[in-house]
Amino acid sequence: MDDDTRPATPPEPASAGGRAGGRPWVDYSHEARVIRNPALRGAFIALGWLCVASGAIGVVLPGWPTTIWIILATYFFARSSPRFYNWVMNHRVFGPLIRDWRDGKGMTARAKAVAVTTIVLTITVSITVIPVVWVKALLLAIMLILCTYLLRLPTKPAEMAA
Repeated sequence: MDDDTRPATPPEPASAGGRAGGRPWVDYSHEARVIRNPALRGAFIALGWLCVASGAIGVVLPGWPTTIWIILATYFFARSSPRFYNWVMNHRVFGPLIRDWRDGKGMTARAKAVAVTTIVLTITVSITVIPVVWVKALLLAIMLILCTYLLRLPTKPAEMAA
C-alpha cells in the first residue's frame, strides 16, 4: 500500500486537550473512497491542493470565497488521499467549514452574503467584457445556478458560528 492510500496516523498531541484549540484529532480515513487509477489519483491530489490554495486566499482576501474551495478540495482528497482528507477535516480553520457543511448545518449568513456578492460581481464584470454572446449566456446560467444553490443551503445560526 503506498503512502497516500494508507490511513493517516494522528499527530502528536499539541496540548492536554489533544490539539491546539481543544478538539481531538479524528481519523476520517474510513470515509475516503480512493480511486485506483494512479494518474487520476495524482490529478485529484493536485486539484485538491489547488483548491486549498484558492480557499487559503479567501481567508485573507475579502470578497474571495473560502468555503466552496475547501469543499471541493475535500472532495478531491476523499477520492485520492486519506492522509490529505484527514488533514483538511482536522484543520483548525478549514475543518469546521467542511464539517458544518457536511453535517447539514450550512453556512453563516455572512459567508453566504460574501459568496453570492463575489459571484454576482465577478460574473457580471466577465459578462460585460466578454463579447461572445453564448459565453455570456453560459456565465449567466452558472451565476444563477451557483447563487440558487448557495441561497438554498441552510443558514447556520449566529450562536453556532463561534
